[in-house]
Amino acid sequence: MPNWGGGAKCGACEKTVYHAEEIQCNGRSFHKSCFLCMACRKALDSTTVAAHESEIYCKTCYGRKYGPKGVGFGQGAGCLSTDTGDHLGLNLQQGSPKPARPSTPTNASKFAKKMADVDKCPRCGKSVYAAEKIMGGGKPWHKTCFRCAICGKSLESTNVTDKDGELYCKVCYAKNFGPKGIGFGGLTQVEKKE
Repeated sequence: MPNWGGGAKCGACEKTVYHAEEIQCNGRSFHKSCFLCMACRKALDSTTVAAHESEIYCKTCYGRKYGPKGVGFGQGAGCLSTDTGDHLGLNLQQGSPKPARPSTPTNASKFAKKMADVDKCPRCGKSVYAAEKIMGGGKPWHKTCFRCAICGKSLESTNVTDKDGELYCKVCYAKNFGPKGIGFGGLTQVEKKE
């Protein structure tokens, strides 16, 4: 039968889709109002759609139906979920039963390894990330912790000195650890031993 003056047929309702209301996905056309997840009926857009052959799903339902199965899958990092989507009418592809996953991972995840490698600030003991890191005395410091241990003055590469793992401005370092006597550290007289 000829297609008189109309557009393509909607992949969901099989009615004609005119250009003004057309959304294309996976080589098929849909009405904006028909572009819904086949399981939960949530409205979809180009960022939330996941297509499988001729079916369209939201990313959550797609993950439940076609993604990896087991505790912790399909919900994002750090979530524990055994939701199979049965309440949404998803028919999961059942194959041979998979062996149970060990309760403790045998090797740490990349995220856990990366978190273990994060440097700690010697002043406050908290993690120092690249965006806030300043190196001083061979150690990473927060920008806000990069201060003289005595006077609290904010330090820069031109006025920082370190001793025994602590940072000092040049003035405080000279007064406390520099040579003593006339002309050193602001003293005007040499004490005489009697």
